[in-house]
Amino acid sequence: MTALPAGSARRPRPPRPGGALIAFEGGEGSGKSTQARLLAEALRAAGRQVLVTHEPGATWVGEGIRQLLLHHDEPLAARAEALLFAADRAQHVQTVLRPALAAGAVVLTDRYVDSSLAYQGGGRELTVGQVRALSRWATEDLRPDLTVLLDLPAGDGLARARGRGAADAMECESLAFHERVRAAFRALAGEDPDRYLVLDAARPATDIAAAVRARVERLLALRPDRPADQQGAGAGDVTDGAGAGDDAATDGGRPA
Repeated sequence: MTALPAGSARRPRPPRPGGALIAFEGGEGSGKSTQARLLAEALRAAGRQVLVTHEPGATWVGEGIRQLLLHHDEPLAARAEALLFAADRAQHVQTVLRPALAAGAVVLTDRYVDSSLAYQGGGRELTVGQVRALSRWATEDLRPDLTVLLDLPAGDGLARARGRGAADAMECESLAFHERVRAAFRALAGEDPDRYLVLDAARPATDIAAAVRARVERLLALRPDRPADQQGAGAGDVTDGAGAGDDAATDGGRPA
């Protein structure tokens, strides 16, 4: 795996005005969309405005890019793959994430920038610094307030993912590829521990959900509540149309 650049640890950032961005990351079959759904249900029950979304494919542009990335007949060059994920993300940020954050929503995304760093930077063995620079440019440096990393041995995750039906392009990659991806995710979490919540994805889903909810409650406690007329409206009403759906639909939608 390409080493992360020295001195790249992140400094804590003050809470952004408006909403909060929470990314769910991990390898194949780690249960990201399940945990995003459970967190969304808990937050809505508490009166929060929530948007659940995913990468790639949450926009009309992204739908076409997703098909190219995950269901292609010919191999994609690693750099072409990285650029396509960046294009999907640029559209996602501008048309979905930023508007929802500006409206005060808690945005839960199944995959974001760290998937590109892990899959293209680690799995494809591109230069992590270059992939990071590309992603920052595509997102105008929009970073998550919290990243939940669901960690699972690569072989276990692949068994889960492949058991759901026909495998997509990423699920068909070698075990060695997915082991590099897992190592890259773990390295990223070690580089910026304040922004990460790393959980054992082999634990029962309800236990994981409780740990995620506790961490998110602490994060949101630092932010003022939205006015009552904005809670449970707007972005929260369109979650699953552009959002994560079930594991079979979105857990295979990786590198971002």
